[in-house]
Amino acid sequence: MNLKKYLVRALHRLQKGPGYTYKELLVWYCDNTNTHGPKRIIKEGPKKKLIWFFLTLLFASLVFWQWGILINTYLSYNVTSSLSIGFKTMKFPAVTICNANPFKYSEVRPLLQELDRLIEAALERILQPTPGNSTDDVSPPLNLELWNQIPLVLIDEHDKDHPVILDIFETNQTAGGNEMLGTAGGNQHSEDYETMGNDTCSHQGSDNCTYRNFTSAAQAVTEWYILQSTSILSKVPLHERIRMGYQAEDMILACLYGAEPCNYKNFTQIYHPDHGNCYIFNWGMDEEALNSSNPGAEFGLKLILDISQQDYIPYLSSAAGARLMLHQQKSFPFLKDQGIYAMAGTETSIGVLVDELERMGYPYSDCTMNGSDVPVKNLYSQYNTSYSIQACLRSCFQNHMVEICGCGHYLFPLPEGVNYCNNEDNPGWAYCYSSLRSSIKQRQICIDSCKETCNDTQYKMTISMADWPSEASEDWIFHILSYERDMSTNVTLDRNGIIKLNIYFQEYNYRTISESAATTIVWLLSSLGGQFGFWMGGSVLCLIEFGEIIIDSLWITIINVIGWCKGLKQRRARAAHTNLGFQHEGAVPRAQALPPEPGTPPPNYDSLRVQPPAALGPDSDAD
Repeated sequence: MNLKKYLVRALHRLQKGPGYTYKELLVWYCDNTNTHGPKRIIKEGPKKKLIWFFLTLLFASLVFWQWGILINTYLSYNVTSSLSIGFKTMKFPAVTICNANPFKYSEVRPLLQELDRLIEAALERILQPTPGNSTDDVSPPLNLELWNQIPLVLIDEHDKDHPVILDIFETNQTAGGNEMLGTAGGNQHSEDYETMGNDTCSHQGSDNCTYRNFTSAAQAVTEWYILQSTSILSKVPLHERIRMGYQAEDMILACLYGAEPCNYKNFTQIYHPDHGNCYIFNWGMDEEALNSSNPGAEFGLKLILDISQQDYIPYLSSAAGARLMLHQQKSFPFLKDQGIYAMAGTETSIGVLVDELERMGYPYSDCTMNGSDVPVKNLYSQYNTSYSIQACLRSCFQNHMVEICGCGHYLFPLPEGVNYCNNEDNPGWAYCYSSLRSSIKQRQICIDSCKETCNDTQYKMTISMADWPSEASEDWIFHILSYERDMSTNVTLDRNGIIKLNIYFQEYNYRTISESAATTIVWLLSSLGGQFGFWMGGSVLCLIEFGEIIIDSLWITIINVIGWCKGLKQRRARAAHTNLGFQHEGAVPRAQALPPEPGTPPPNYDSLRVQPPAALGPDSDAD
């Protein structure tokens, strides 16, 4: 019952409202608020009242202006970076080792035989340009099918507006409407200079072609050979490509991790399109990652490699050595971007320092924890590796390649149900690939779609080299290594194919570069309160008082609106009742009554008598 009475009283209170008019409410607020300005407005004389009203309005405007700046600063979500140095036992990084040459030339030569003959004939014409050179001079005759798909040309740019294009195996022809890509160059001291380029067209015989210019024939030949060999090797099954590459037992001659011996069986093999067979130590896929017991060269990884430089493909790999990369466990090695070379005939020592990066996620930065919120399908997930922005960018490019060109590029993983591009099945793939690779719009789409990882570990390397083995010791070292590899008493190794690697932590100090919010909610509240207190002498209670007067004003407004609606409803009801009083059931209004019929006697008004109202009491004077 008490609760019912309380609710009834509360309802009556709500219906009654605050009991003020707007003016009374405003005066009450100015008289009782803790903010200094409004009190002086109602208590001072007319002149001071005007001054205090102006000052209060000015400082209130300044407060709102400062609040807007502070809120905008907070919503910009700026970060600050801090550097801290720690000391702990660390996991040894994953080490990926590849040969700079992807395949053994002795194994892949039958596939590249026609391509090699073409490039040798082209080089002869480049180095000894004589009039009348023809493919008929070569025995057996050259198969120009590969050449006609993507020819090498000489470009005479003496006349910039009308360059002359000379196919090495054909006669002169002008550029016409073809698109010229790249920069012209060459021997700048010659009055008539020529540049080297390759020509890719949407289809054979088409005028829709792209010319890539090179200032050196060495660059042009290498690019042309890579493009042509890509088409050939893309049709070779994966197991065959693995067989044609360098095997772990032939490449890894000796291994030592700390004080523990190791061998090629401690490495995980993967196939890398750029470098063929690659081998990863401490990848952490099948077993726990190894910890480094101590810093220093004695506690790192020591390797002796044989790169077999005498079996290199002459036109595909112009650099000799081992390509290696340090990276996190369970991450894919992108050696073309992040790898380093180790030179043959040297001992290369690599001291490692660790940087750990910790980025703040949304809304402070557009990073991702595992790539699940990235719109690009990660094609490298087939290796069961973690997300990286390099994997995302390459997957994005391959997806665009498949969508636009109808096939995938040999250097990137394939989506399901798609084949690699080649000249037979996709005659215009080279033109499509070149156009896509040079497209700024395509690159920007991939950059906008991919995200950095929020947490990352980077390995900073200090590299030093020395000749190895020395002249005094090379004889016995090569004898031992040759015997261990080939069970031969003859020396089968030389300094052009041997590399020694030492990889170790320089120290156990690691740096952590972490981001933190530059502005927090605590900072925002304290800054807002500071500005309000400085300009208006107010506090949180003043804001509550201001909120109270707003609520009361709304309350009064609602009560007035409800009263106005009720009054309007009553006026409409009275108007409707009045209209009904002028009407009889089934009759017309009195003002329009019909005249009496003929023969009807007129009414006798003398017999009418006024009756007194029933409400009159006995004391009434009606009698």
